[in-house]
Amino acid sequence: MYSDPLNGLLALKTVAETRNFTAAAKALGVSPSAISQTIRQLEQRLGVALLSRTTRSTAVTEAGERFLSQAGPALDQILTALENVGSYAEKPSGLLRINLPRQVYLFYLAPLVASFARRHPEITIELFFEDQQSDIFEKGFDAGIRLSDILAKDVVARKLFGPVRFVAAASPAYLDATGRPRHPEDLLAHNCILPRLGARIYERWEFEDAGKDFQVQVKGSLIINDSLLLMKAAEDGLGIIYSAEEAIKSKVRQGILEIILEEFAATSTGFYLYYPARSQVLPKLRAFIDHITSEDRI
Repeated sequence: MYSDPLNGLLALKTVAETRNFTAAAKALGVSPSAISQTIRQLEQRLGVALLSRTTRSTAVTEAGERFLSQAGPALDQILTALENVGSYAEKPSGLLRINLPRQVYLFYLAPLVASFARRHPEITIELFFEDQQSDIFEKGFDAGIRLSDILAKDVVARKLFGPVRFVAAASPAYLDATGRPRHPEDLLAHNCILPRLGARIYERWEFEDAGKDFQVQVKGSLIINDSLLLMKAAEDGLGIIYSAEEAIKSKVRQGILEIILEEFAATSTGFYLYYPARSQVLPKLRAFIDHITSEDRI
C-alpha cells in the first residue's frame, strides 16, 4: 500500500470520511499503521500537513480540505471506473468485436448471433466484415473467424464448422455460351472473376487431383472486393467464381449458378473462431464461444 500515490489519496479520503484511523483501516482491509504511513508519505510528497492528529481525534487540515475538494471528485471517478472494469471479470457484458468474412455470417453465423443476442442483451455485438487476413487484434477486435489454413501460430482456435469444399461456379447462361471446363487448366481460356483480399488479388485458385493439391493462375476482366457482389457478377453471367460451396448452395439449388470441375474441388478443414493465446478470455467472449460451439454443427 505504501508505494502507490493512489493509495495515499484513498487512505486520506477514507480517514477524512470516518475521522478515525482504525475505522479507515478496517474499511480498506489494512492495518492502522499502514494507513498512517501511506498518508505521511503523501504529506511528505506534497510538503504540507493534510491531517491534524492527536491522541483523541483526527481532523483534516485546511490544506487537506482544499486538497480533497479538488482531488476528491476525480478520485471518485477513478474508483467508479475501477469498479466498472472489475465487473467485466464477473459477468458477460460490454462491447464484443468480431472480425469475419461476410459469407460466413450469411451461411452459418447469422442464426447463432441472433440467439446469442437474445440470451445476452447486456452484450453489444459488433460484426466487422473483412475477407483478407490481417492483424485483427491490433485493430481492437476480441476475436476473428477464418479458415484454419491462414491462422497464425500464436492464437487459440476453436473449430466452428468444416470441412469446407471450395468450388468453381458460373451461371448456366455463361457456360452455355463459352463451354464447360473439363479440367482446371481449361479455366485459362475463361473469364474468371477475381476476389481482392486487401492488397492481394486471389488469382491462384486451388484444386485437388488424386489427393494432390495444385493451383491454376487464372485471369479475368473483373476484380471485386466484396463476396456478395462477386456472386452477383457470376449470376449476371460475367464469368466464373471460386467460392465455398456452402455459400452458393442455395443459388445452385435454384439453378442460378452451376458448379463446375466438382471432381477437382479442394477441401479445407474448416472455419475457426480464434483469439489471442496471450490474453485472458473475458466473460463476454467466453459466453460467445460457449454459445456458438455448443451447436452440433461441426
